[in-house]
Amino acid sequence: MKALVYNGPRDVQVKEMPDAKIEKATDVLVRITTTNICGSDLHMYEGRTDMEAGRILGHENLGEVIEIGKAVDKVRVGDMVCLPFNIGCGFCANCEKGLSGYCLTCNPGNAGAAYGFAGMGPYSGGQAELLRVPYGDYNCLVLPDDAREKENDYVMLSDIFPTGFHATELARVQAGDSVVIYGAGPVGLMAATSAMLRGASQVFVVDTHKDRLKLAEKIGAIAIDDTEGGGVEQVLHLTGGQGADCGCECVGYQCCNMHGKEVPNLTMNNLVKTVKATGNIGVVGVFVPEDPNAQDELEKVGKLAFDFGNFWFKGQRIATGQANVKAYNRSLGKLIHAGRAKPSMIISHELKLEQAPEAYENFDKRAKGWTKVILKPGK
Repeated sequence: MKALVYNGPRDVQVKEMPDAKIEKATDVLVRITTTNICGSDLHMYEGRTDMEAGRILGHENLGEVIEIGKAVDKVRVGDMVCLPFNIGCGFCANCEKGLSGYCLTCNPGNAGAAYGFAGMGPYSGGQAELLRVPYGDYNCLVLPDDAREKENDYVMLSDIFPTGFHATELARVQAGDSVVIYGAGPVGLMAATSAMLRGASQVFVVDTHKDRLKLAEKIGAIAIDDTEGGGVEQVLHLTGGQGADCGCECVGYQCCNMHGKEVPNLTMNNLVKTVKATGNIGVVGVFVPEDPNAQDELEKVGKLAFDFGNFWFKGQRIATGQANVKAYNRSLGKLIHAGRAKPSMIISHELKLEQAPEAYENFDKRAKGWTKVILKPGK
């Protein structure tokens, strides 16, 4: 099968690899028809993780079931399925609580497993023609009859739509709330969409990329251009000096200031400033335990110079972590099926798998107009 392989920092290549196959009776084999490039993939692409050379990337996957293991009960050959980026067993203590992102079985010694991701187990990614899905009955979301018609929408259930919704869940967004979101990338835009779905009265999206801010405006958010560094003041002005009721961090440790310089604590400290006293902050942007290649000394060991004094003094609360996709994907899928949500609106490029190296290069450069890339293996 053809697959996108990580060779080293900023070096990915589409190669012929051994076909994925059924390895256990609980496995499902999927022919991938759509797979996305995620901002989290860039951490590995840039050499900011311990990703091993020779591995297949890709954790946002959708496709058709072509084979099932003998113990698979509900998934059938021919089903169109979307696959949560986190792999769960369905029966450990965390999975039973709905915390599938922190499965205790699939990555022994750690809480959490994922496809094609550093530190998240040995599983191959889905930027390939075929993908093995462990515990298929649990990890496959079988899609409705309009799956092929709305494939570009449903594939967003693998990660960014549930992750954006998770940000609003962590921030405890309620009807009538004002929400400030840092980051107008795919997850930030999905957080804005989710805040709207939850009945937010105002949604501010802060970024420096004008093309992404235009997308935020299209979904009804108030775009805050931080190019000149005045984003905090703009949010405070628009909220009468009080700050938003709650906020979402959708950028992570590689956030940059208006000069394009990495400032890993920037968004977190700006959230403390722009969320009201007693407000809630949800953090889904990726922060890592270590980043040896970082320029910031604290960032190298996974730490931040966090404005804890003001955070404490304002009585704010923070909740963090990756989305437990299975807690949300079925419900969010119903919104897509009913026409209430169309997450494909953020897609900027639909490319063949063979074009993935070019796509990674442009996405990594944050080239103008490169918002969300989806790949179509086999086309």
